[in-house]
Amino acid sequence: MLRELVAGRRAASIEEVIDIMAALDRDLPDMDGVKWFNRLYLQVTLSVRDAVTTTTFRDPAFLATLDVVFANLYFDAIAAGDADPARAPSAWRPLLECRRRPGIRAIQFALAGMNAHINRDLPEGIVATFRATDGAPADGSLRHADFDKVNDLLEAVEMQIKTEFSTGLVRIVDTACGDVDDAIAMWKVRAARAAAWTNAQVLWALRPTPTLRNAFFSRLDSFTGFAGRGILVPTAPLTGRL
Repeated sequence: MLRELVAGRRAASIEEVIDIMAALDRDLPDMDGVKWFNRLYLQVTLSVRDAVTTTTFRDPAFLATLDVVFANLYFDAIAAGDADPARAPSAWRPLLECRRRPGIRAIQFALAGMNAHINRDLPEGIVATFRATDGAPADGSLRHADFDKVNDLLEAVEMQIKTEFSTGLVRIVDTACGDVDDAIAMWKVRAARAAAWTNAQVLWALRPTPTLRNAFFSRLDSFTGFAGRGILVPTAPLTGRL
């Protein structure tokens, strides 16, 4: 199913990214865990599309390019691991292995996808985007400021989808903890994106030593996969998939 929807397709614009994600959202069954990460990602991408034309980003063209490069890494990963998860990058294997496993909530699938895509794919995407444009991933730059501003979009989308995902275990946690779990979740996303920027700087600095660069990225990929397995531990049975 995933291979048929995304294999061989290379998005060249945000609109094409949205078209592919919309097809996944439409055609994947609710029992497929990839659908829940994809739905979150689709909402984020819609927000980015609107933001690059209506907000005060200093370099919207850079963010638009990063969005496309980043999304294509996701499409490549799920196409590669559709029939055999072992063919996907290590970071993506937990989600692809567990995508039809009972007892895992939609929010867990969404977080597992975020873990793989931000911690593994985002550093690679940042480097590829700078290679396709100019400059380097420097702290304090205008592009770095724009990159950080995307966190505000993520926070807004998190609140938009909260009602859809907040059933079962998530609702129990919300009742017990109020807004505390929301703040912790968003802090993790912000921290992960900050780490991704730093890891992109490391990859950029290691370009003259490809063997060391590849070893570093392989370890990052493996560690991200290890974290993903922890996110996808089945919960006690609750009413409904979510």
